[in-house]
Amino acid sequence: MPLPFLSGVRVIDLGQYLPGPFAAQMLGDFGAEVVKVEPPDGDPLRRLGPTDADGTTGVYKLINAGKTVVRMDLKSEAGRHAFERLIERADALVESYRPGVMAKLGLGPERLRTLNPHLVHASLSGWGCTGPYATRAGHDINYMAVGGGLAASGLTETPVMAYPPVADFASAQHTALSVVAALLGRERNGKGAFLDLSIMESVLGWQGLTLTDVARGTMPERGEALLSGGAACYGIYPTSDGRFVTLGALEAKFWHGFCHAVGHPEWVARQNEPLPQDDLKRAVAALFASRTLAEWKELLDPVDCCFEAMPHLSEVASHPHIAARGQVKVHGGPEPLVETLLGVRADGAAPPSRAPVAEATAEAVLARWG
Repeated sequence: MPLPFLSGVRVIDLGQYLPGPFAAQMLGDFGAEVVKVEPPDGDPLRRLGPTDADGTTGVYKLINAGKTVVRMDLKSEAGRHAFERLIERADALVESYRPGVMAKLGLGPERLRTLNPHLVHASLSGWGCTGPYATRAGHDINYMAVGGGLAASGLTETPVMAYPPVADFASAQHTALSVVAALLGRERNGKGAFLDLSIMESVLGWQGLTLTDVARGTMPERGEALLSGGAACYGIYPTSDGRFVTLGALEAKFWHGFCHAVGHPEWVARQNEPLPQDDLKRAVAALFASRTLAEWKELLDPVDCCFEAMPHLSEVASHPHIAARGQVKVHGGPEPLVETLLGVRADGAAPPSRAPVAEATAEAVLARWG
């Protein structure tokens, strides 16, 4: 069952693909009733990638679990009328069109505010509603580039893109938090709100530290900072059997414990050598490359030094800690779905569960909403 915190809140999800729908799903996890409005042929995510036997992708089912889907043509008078009736009864709208598209449909912010002055309208677009890039196309890799998420990440030779798409998921969480904050504000002042949200700015908002270092002339090159690969005590190292381990021994006590556990107490004094610590990194890398992953786990798992083996993706769900927390729900069968639940446990309860995505008519939803 969902958490009860947003029980009674009605959310319309007019998003497509990932960011908007994931934001709406999070609101549903907290107890809101989410109705996803899709065009007659459905959200394009239904067909983006390999499809199941029912013609729908697994990712669509995962991102939209817990929702009721209503199909309507917003370009038609009947479709707009049905949508407006939903808006009149809704508490929040999450949409992810380019700026101006809603207005072209006759459903711009002014029209929606007239229909429902108490509506919290979250408009999540790539670049935001204003500025020279407002209507420019883009995807996660573009937003990460402009927002500073790539420049400092990766190897010395080249930036490295992250997967799953960081900007998409970050902006979804940013949007869900903003909607909840606006709903709380409405409880106090009785007013709705129009929220101009940018996928790019969700990443840009994390860059205060790096941009300050740049302004002061103290920003290391890519792959040479303390947390980006420059320090021997904080890195990813291959083992002799082609697996990987992670070491995060930033504090002196953890580095001390690691060095003594691996038989190199002379490394303790070298932790604060100038970055990048190429010689020390090579020595640590050579050490990890001398044994298998299993051997390193046997030696270092009992040591309090921020060591963790990197599991294959096929091993994540069965990791003993993840399995114990009940965070992953596996739906078996010939086309299995592996669902990752919202990481919140309220008053000791299990993580909130989600019902499979279901379809309904606008009339059925309106009858339920009264």
